[in-house]
Amino acid sequence: MSDLVATAAIDRRLAGIVQPVIEDMGFELVRVRLMGGEEKTLQLMVQKPDGSMEIEDCAKVSTEVGATLDVEDPIDGLYSLEVSSPGIDRPLTRMKDFELWHGYEAKLETAELIDGRRRFKGKLAGTEDDEVLITISEGTIGLKFDWLVDAKLVLTDELIAEMLKQRKAAGIVNEDDFDEIKTETDASKEQ
Repeated sequence: MSDLVATAAIDRRLAGIVQPVIEDMGFELVRVRLMGGEEKTLQLMVQKPDGSMEIEDCAKVSTEVGATLDVEDPIDGLYSLEVSSPGIDRPLTRMKDFELWHGYEAKLETAELIDGRRRFKGKLAGTEDDEVLITISEGTIGLKFDWLVDAKLVLTDELIAEMLKQRKAAGIVNEDDFDEIKTETDASKEQ
C-alpha cells in the first residue's frame, strides 16, 4: 500500500533520506514536497506522535535535516528548506490519519473518475481493509486508499474547537494567558 506522504519520484527519494533523521529525533514525517522551478522549496510537514509541533521543534528538525541534505546533496541547484507542522486543516497522508480524524469533514480527490467524479467532500467514517470511508450526501462510500491523490481536513468550527481542546490538554495553551474578549452584546449590557 502506498501513502500520500511523498507522491512524486523525487519526493519519495527525498523522503527516504529525511525520514530516518526525522524519526530518530522522535517526530513523524507527514508530507514531503519539492516545489518550484528555478527557485525550489523543499517543504517538510512534520509532527510529534501526539500530533503537536512547536516552532522550536521545526527549528530543530530543520537544523538536523539541513545538515543531512548538505551531505547527501540530492537536489540540483539552490533550494530553500521549509519545515512546518501540518496545520489544523492538515493533509491526510497515511491510512492511520483517516481513523484518527474519524467524524471530521474532509476533501478527498482520486486519480480516476469514481462514479463520474474525482472529488468527494464529507465526514470521515474511518477505514475498512484498504478503503477510506467517507459519508457524503449519497451515503457512506469506500474509496481505496491507493486511488487517492489528495486528502485534507476541512477547516470547521468543530475542528478548531478540537485542536484547541487538545492543545489545552497538552498544556500548550493556557487560557489565563489571554485577555477576555468583549463582544458587542457584553458592551450593551454594561450600559
